[in-house]
Amino acid sequence: MTLPGPHDIVRHVLPNGLVILVRENPDVASVVVQGMLDTGSLNDGAGQEGLASFTATMLLRGTTTRDFQTIHELLEGSGASLGFGAGLHHTGFSGRSLAEDLPLLVELLADALRRPSFPDEQIERLRGQFVTALKIHEQDTRYVAGRMFRELVYGDAHPYHRPPDGTLESVSGITRDHLVGFHQQCFGPRGMIVVVVGAVSAEAVCRLVEQHFGDWANPAQRLPQGLPLVPPLGGIVRREAALPGKSQADIVLGASGPSRFAEDWQAANMANHILGVFGMYGRIGAHVREKLGLAYYSFSRLDGGWGPGPWRVAAGVNPTNVEEAVQSIVAELRRITQEVVAEDELADSKANFIGRLPLQLESSEGVAGSILSMELYGLGLDYLQRYAPEIEAITADQVREAARRYLDPAAFALAIAGPDRSAAQ
Repeated sequence: MTLPGPHDIVRHVLPNGLVILVRENPDVASVVVQGMLDTGSLNDGAGQEGLASFTATMLLRGTTTRDFQTIHELLEGSGASLGFGAGLHHTGFSGRSLAEDLPLLVELLADALRRPSFPDEQIERLRGQFVTALKIHEQDTRYVAGRMFRELVYGDAHPYHRPPDGTLESVSGITRDHLVGFHQQCFGPRGMIVVVVGAVSAEAVCRLVEQHFGDWANPAQRLPQGLPLVPPLGGIVRREAALPGKSQADIVLGASGPSRFAEDWQAANMANHILGVFGMYGRIGAHVREKLGLAYYSFSRLDGGWGPGPWRVAAGVNPTNVEEAVQSIVAELRRITQEVVAEDELADSKANFIGRLPLQLESSEGVAGSILSMELYGLGLDYLQRYAPEIEAITADQVREAARRYLDPAAFALAIAGPDRSAAQ
């Protein structure tokens, strides 16, 4: 397989700041469009948590030129798809169509991003869906534990503690004026990325995107916010929520990790892979679930996005096993931070990192996603060519030091949600 790189990725920047990246692939009949805008839930106002997500989901529910039904009839009639979603820092979009329908797909993308109408009827319909989902979440032990964990790790002063999908109170209070204001203040071409992969010419794609976005300007567009430092935990901070009628307890344990920009990102990612991903969920899965039988599921995850995302271990356990499961997880944190990883264990994880790359690039979606990440994180168009040597260069000492820097067995956040255990303690 020929890895995408500078030899076959065309990068073009419009005068308004929008970045276009194209990789031609004449061997497929379809085309994939992925990208993002430089705004997300960090721009939600106080008491308006969920506003970015609400705005993104409303984009295809009507524009000043097309109503909801017309938009979806056009998509369905051509077998195309298009969707939007908001994260902490960015609002993303993705679509797919036959190559000959790319002009329609880009036209609909531009219409949704530039001219949403936010019809009242669709706002109330969507609000009902959000409220229903939030009510379901409030009874989900895994969701509640995850929310409490973020609150413990980041504290009230850090925007990462806020729920991106909002709360029942905040979502109920979002008005059309809020949606219009968010769009006017936060949407614009500056920092926007559009990636196109498929059976199209790069020249034609650049002309098409420029036709629909080249005159877009928003002088009022908000610049990305800087992030405050994450306050040190200083010890073990713990919170537990009792949910009536539940039979399983969910545990989330960890701290804030490195951003994707950190020099030790790949070493930390490798440590996480060994800790709770590789094989049957790494050491955590092998010890906590398989050997001790304390968990129905157990794994670790490192987010590593634009900012210091969480590095946490999650487990679902019998309520009577909570304390023992926590102790066994902490034992694995101590091991990964204090002991040098065995060379064969490290070699197996490196082989997995390198071997799965071609699988990720088998689809146009995978290629587009990789190109988008390379642009977003400033990795360079030759990143995939450098990837294997960089992975091979990671040492056992670097893995231990990265784990030690972010995971402290004596200072972590612990969130537990499940049935009331007070009578048993």
